[in-house]
This record gives sequence, structure tokens and C-alpha cells, in this order.
Amino acid sequence: MGEVIRFVSKSERERTRLIQEARAIYDSIFPPVDPTDEGQGKPAIGRPFIGRDGGNVS
Repeated sequence: MGEVIRFVSKSERERTRLIQEARAIYDSIFPPVDPTDEGQGKPAIGRPFIGRDGGNVS
């Protein structure tokens, strides 16, 4: 007794389904980053790669 049943419209269910599907596709293309692997053996995003020449362009 005292339970509230919330009405969810068909459009809201479809919106939720599409969001879940989009997240699954995104995660299949860009797997979530494991916090324990972060920064180990990978260059940081947004930082330039400095090669043997020290980054000189000339």
C-alpha cells in the first residue's frame, strides 16, 4: 500500500532506448578508460609528441 506507479509515455521509453543504444555504440568504438591504466605507456592527450630531435621543426 502507498506505492506510486509512474506513467511513462511511449516517446519517453523510446528516448531511453535510443540513448542506451547510442551509449553502447559509443562504448564499442571508444572503450571506457580503466583508471588503473591511465597514463601508463601512453602519451597524454593534448600534449605534443617530442621525438629524437627534441621537437625541432626546422
